[in-house]
Amino acid sequence: MDTPGRTLFCVHSDSESQKAMAAGSTGERPFFEIVTSVRYWVIHAVTLPSIFLAGFLFVSTGLAYDAFGTPRPNEYYRSAEVRPPVVSDRYDSKLQIDERLSTLTP
Repeated sequence: MDTPGRTLFCVHSDSESQKAMAAGSTGERPFFEIVTSVRYWVIHAVTLPSIFLAGFLFVSTGLAYDAFGTPRPNEYYRSAEVRPPVVSDRYDSKLQIDERLSTLTP
């Protein structure tokens, strides 16, 4: 049922509704116009520092070590070790790693 005064479909064929675009333009706002707008800087003045702060807190609280299962900087080497553990024989590497891991667990 069609209501008088309401249009279901609207097709514009007049040249006034179509804007002339430069050759090669996609119809999006130019980058220069976006970067120079106040709205862009108001949004990014809040988001960029907050992303930096969130990353800093993620690492400094140790949550990153827990989330990804990596050892903390003070856990890489035991206090009795003088040099870093290096696999010396590539054919017995599994055995060397297993020996090292068995000595790490109390």
